[in-house]
Amino acid sequence: MTALRHFLDLDQIDASALRGLVDRAAALKAERGGNAGAPLAGRTLAMVFEKPSTRTRISFEVGMAELGGRTVTLNPSKSQMGRGETAADTARVLSRYVDAAMLRVNQHATLTEFADAASMPVINGLSDRSHPCQILADVLTFEEHRGPIAGKTVAWVGDGNNVATSWIHAAVRFGFSLRLACPTPLAPDPDIVSWAAENGGDVSLGMDAAEAVAGADCVVTDTWISMGDDPGIRHRLLAPYHVDGDLMSRAAADAIFLHCLPAHRGDEVSADVIDGPFSKVWDEAENRLHAQKAVLLWCLGA
Repeated sequence: MTALRHFLDLDQIDASALRGLVDRAAALKAERGGNAGAPLAGRTLAMVFEKPSTRTRISFEVGMAELGGRTVTLNPSKSQMGRGETAADTARVLSRYVDAAMLRVNQHATLTEFADAASMPVINGLSDRSHPCQILADVLTFEEHRGPIAGKTVAWVGDGNNVATSWIHAAVRFGFSLRLACPTPLAPDPDIVSWAAENGGDVSLGMDAAEAVAGADCVVTDTWISMGDDPGIRHRLLAPYHVDGDLMSRAAADAIFLHCLPAHRGDEVSADVIDGPFSKVWDEAENRLHAQKAVLLWCLGA
């Protein structure tokens, strides 16, 4: 029996497979609108959303449609998951109906419980631990504009959150340097930073945004406030990590700016940066579609 290909975290997939996913995403983007056939004809993707979504939902729906497949969407509050049915039992049932599942969940434990019980591929559309689909799109975006990411320097500025975790995983798998600047209370999980060091990653963690950005080829940030966060505390902690024109001027002359969106101009980034020549966020948002098409094909062996 062939082992299931889950796409749960970048640290669980080897470097050659991830390289192949980015390369395939680039090829899918180049051929979009051509005669690519329908490799997922007759296949169905179930999408489970515990958290609100714009880019994740639309990109997976459109991606499946362009590959010839279809989607069904579950909102836990309107299904038995919201009435106490376990993630494992839901996975066992959905495995009888559909060919793969994508989950956007509050707790990473929900995702792993679901994947452990499923007899179909499971994709991490976002959890509180990581956001691997986003980083595949980010690597694709970087390489479109600045060439191979291996050997380059990426600066992460702000909250050491789930997206930062996937950037740490990616630094090891794709061979680039990652400098993180985060306030101490919002630093990434030390175990993840240790994992990077143990696996030969060039990942450094500090508190000085200017130091992290100096000479970087790419500057990345994310929203300061997520659901349930105290905005007052977060603003005080993250104010020194605001990405504005002055901070970007410390990066390499041809550096790019990335943000997974949604953005809050005036908080984590200034309008002149996200709407200016450094910014590649709209290409980045589009590339979620192409990266996720590559993930779907990989998971389903197509």
